[in-house]
Amino acid sequence: MVYAPRPLPSRSLPVPASVSPALKKAIAQSLQGAMEAIKNIPPLEDKPAWQTLIAAYDQASQVLWQKLRQQFPVTLTQESIAGVNVYRVTPPIISPENGQRIWVHLHGGGYALAGGELGTGEAILAAHYGQVEVISIDYRQPPNYPFPAALEDALVMWQELVKTHDVNRLALFGTSAGGGLLLALVCQLRQLNLPLPAAIAPLSPWVDLTKTGDTCFTNEYVDRTAISYDGLIEGFARLYAGELPLTHPFISPIYNDLAGLPPTLLISGTRDLLLSDTARLQRKLRQNNVSVDLQLFEGLSHAEYLYQFDTLESAEVFRELSQFFNRYLQK
Repeated sequence: MVYAPRPLPSRSLPVPASVSPALKKAIAQSLQGAMEAIKNIPPLEDKPAWQTLIAAYDQASQVLWQKLRQQFPVTLTQESIAGVNVYRVTPPIISPENGQRIWVHLHGGGYALAGGELGTGEAILAAHYGQVEVISIDYRQPPNYPFPAALEDALVMWQELVKTHDVNRLALFGTSAGGGLLLALVCQLRQLNLPLPAAIAPLSPWVDLTKTGDTCFTNEYVDRTAISYDGLIEGFARLYAGELPLTHPFISPIYNDLAGLPPTLLISGTRDLLLSDTARLQRKLRQNNVSVDLQLFEGLSHAEYLYQFDTLESAEVFRELSQFFNRYLQK
């Protein structure tokens, strides 16, 4: 049965009084230009136009990335592991308990944005706050490389890494599309009877590429970063899936079998367009007896801790991540 939608009166949202001053300032900024820009996308079949659009978004992100690099001094080294491009991120100080640990990172960006060094922003923050070495996977991306290219890259890189590293000292983490890819990877590792990481952290994960979750509707235009599923996000979803359905269990891992996964940390915010992805994932993991920690942050939009890295909330996200991995990874 299809039910009629519930009409709501027009409303204005105040800046929440319960968040840090820096986050208040960010939330108060106008989104007018961004709300219009996300609707202006080319046809799916026009690959050159998509490449131009992606390049423009990535170019606009360069200023913020350079600021992050200056603020969080780490060593960034480009390498190849099993033919996959990766970036090794090493902070000035590695804590004693992390001496033999590695956190493996899968970046977000709708599977299409933030290729190359731009994808290391989250890895830099994690290495800084966690005082740990991070390897960030620069997986292949659409429009030239739709699914399963990204998953194939993550899989072969992981298989090579576990040849020389104890899986009990390895963790996987990533935000948004990185969180969805992470879960697809772990499900495939389990299916192939390959070693699993000691713990995982899909943060604000994009685990359903369809417009299904409740907050895709309730938080539309409330979220400052993802803003709306319609337009750019849906375009990225369809570019990534290619000819396959968006509900394919390795494209939208909420539809996969999630039994037997490692201890899992989930993080989201009350203004996150994809908060429902996190909520639904947490319930499904619990139903499959997976140990899950859920951390929710007041006022945060989708993955906003990556962009507003001067806020107290951003620092707390990565401290929570560090504490969680410290509980489950061997020294």
